[in-house]
Amino acid sequence: MVYVVSDSVGETAELMVKAVASQFNGGNVEIQHISYVEDIQDLQNVIAAAKYSNSIIAYTIVIPTLKNFLDERAKEEGILAVDLMHPLIDAFTQKFNKDPKWQPRLMRKLDDNYFRRVEAIEFAVKYDDGQDIRGISKADIVLIGVSRTSKTPLSMYLAHKRFKVANVPLVPEVPPPDEVFHLPKNKCVGLVITPDKLNEIRKERLKSLGLMPMANYADFNRILEELDYAERIMKRIGCPIIDVSNKAVEETADLILAMLKKRGAGVHE
Repeated sequence: MVYVVSDSVGETAELMVKAVASQFNGGNVEIQHISYVEDIQDLQNVIAAAKYSNSIIAYTIVIPTLKNFLDERAKEEGILAVDLMHPLIDAFTQKFNKDPKWQPRLMRKLDDNYFRRVEAIEFAVKYDDGQDIRGISKADIVLIGVSRTSKTPLSMYLAHKRFKVANVPLVPEVPPPDEVFHLPKNKCVGLVITPDKLNEIRKERLKSLGLMPMANYADFNRILEELDYAERIMKRIGCPIIDVSNKAVEETADLILAMLKKRGAGVHE
């Protein structure tokens, strides 16, 4: 039997043991998991069990006090205890001239961050441009504004920071969903832009689509009407408003997070 001991899940140790076992007797080896070891007593129990069953201990423990205790007690009891991590940690320390953090479960944290980011990106795509109003109540942040106020780029940028963002376009002819009026004020942000800048952006957008730049979409009076309507909606909601006219997406995103954090939205990066 091999006791696989870790101050984390122990997946790394298990894979190593199975890889080595495959070289002997067809890989048939009994593995006993001891995961999330946190104190000396946990190790005392493992050592007693391993001695009684004449077993090997294979471990991935990064907390120095626990590692040292296991090494010393295993030696005293005549138990073969194999450290699967420290030879490589020592090599990294020597190569990069940098000390490790000596913290367990860091890889799991990295994995969790990755999956949270993927989930947030999928959320931003699904609830982009008001496609599904169910996303409004589920979002960490809801962006509202007229067309071409960077709602989608901001949603994606914030998603990469692991925030679930829904965005809703404001159009005079289409009443906004009731859900936006019931949002906590610290979850919603209004985006505005100067008429001249929006006119310029929309004209370029029409050109890229091969349409006439004088279409109603880029008409100046129409733009004034939309912006006026949007501001009325934002004031009714009572949400913070950001002028994105001359701001990069990154700058606007930082402002959004700062605003919501100040308002007590529980926004943390």
